[in-house]
Amino acid sequence: MEFEGNHSKLGINGFGRIGKLTAWHHIGRRFFDEIVINLGRDVGKGMEDIAHYMERDSTYGRLEAFLNGNNATPVISDINEAEGTLKADGVPIRFLRKNRNPADIKWKDNGVSIVVETTGQFLDPTIPAEDPKGSIRGHLKAGAEKVIASAPFKFKDKGMELKGAMPEDAVTTVMGINDHMYDPRKHSIISNASCTTNCLAHMMKPLLDVLGQKKILSASMATIHAATGSQQVLDRLPGSGKSDLRKNRSILNNIILTSTGAAKALRLVIPEMEKIGFIAESVRIPTTTGSLVILVLNLQEDMQGQQIRRNFINNIYREAALNDPRGYLHYTDKQNVSGDIIGSPRAAATIEGHETHTRTAEVNIDLTSVPGLDQSIISTLLTTTINVPVTQTVVYGWYDNEMGSYVNMLGDRTVSIAEDIC
Repeated sequence: MEFEGNHSKLGINGFGRIGKLTAWHHIGRRFFDEIVINLGRDVGKGMEDIAHYMERDSTYGRLEAFLNGNNATPVISDINEAEGTLKADGVPIRFLRKNRNPADIKWKDNGVSIVVETTGQFLDPTIPAEDPKGSIRGHLKAGAEKVIASAPFKFKDKGMELKGAMPEDAVTTVMGINDHMYDPRKHSIISNASCTTNCLAHMMKPLLDVLGQKKILSASMATIHAATGSQQVLDRLPGSGKSDLRKNRSILNNIILTSTGAAKALRLVIPEMEKIGFIAESVRIPTTTGSLVILVLNLQEDMQGQQIRRNFINNIYREAALNDPRGYLHYTDKQNVSGDIIGSPRAAATIEGHETHTRTAEVNIDLTSVPGLDQSIISTLLTTTINVPVTQTVVYGWYDNEMGSYVNMLGDRTVSIAEDIC
């Protein structure tokens, strides 16, 4: 069987939603000739149960259909309980079932040089590899050369986070936005940010490229987000010290307000956002995948240039999508629902142009209340009030927060880093 790559091995830590779908992605992609998955514990009654879980998915169907179409036959074979191995469509998969601390995982013994960290537990790049509770750096100590986190970095010491104390060997990237900031000679720990940040970055970048940072007076977003594995099926008591009581309510029958780190992560991948007032919120809804970013911007009109109207905004996205060499940004004038976006190939964001809206109004500014403005200048003016035309713009961007958008973007990031290792 022929593979695209150079017979390198991929490590995946964790086998939840993103871990399993990452394995599916790379089985189909065939860049790596072997995948090593760390479970860190025994699962079910053994390898047969692991195979059962691996080949079925409630959202995306069966593995064989995902790989080869609806008429395909099962692709998992050669299950070996003693060795902890099987083959999926001919790709060798090895499961490790002993160690949960990254520093103890046998990456070196299994010839793994690149690891995708999908557990969501090890996201602080400042914690040393030897920490008894585990650290993302433990993967490097265990033999990996590079580790990619399938989530934003999270600093346990909030003081360090506020100071921007990112270690020199760590970087956050979004493919098609700032992936060039990854330096293979310098960076060993890479965050692929979140699914929401990947979508949001591809919504903001075209506007910044055309309008510039100064015309974007403020921005806010809300993501209408599908359920995740951290939520509860039924109501339960919160853990000791927990302050957010909503995360313990049933996702089956509730709309749940929650938080998102998308605004913070966006500043890491698009530095211009530091100078733009930005707020990000999240609402969880009872669907398995398929999410939406509603982006609202206040834009200053240029009365000497083209007015900012719906077609103007949509044309920015049309052109950006047409000129995106890797196809991460999609644009459509069709009317969609969340189910239509599930599984869409490599689309970080799909702009629904049908729903783009703009409205222009004049904002009255009292110059006497503007901080730092020289009062002697104000006294020479005929009026102390000016009217500034501001256009409020609403843009909708769909994304499949699991396979279609995020895992495919994560897969591209993983392969690009592996190519630099080789």
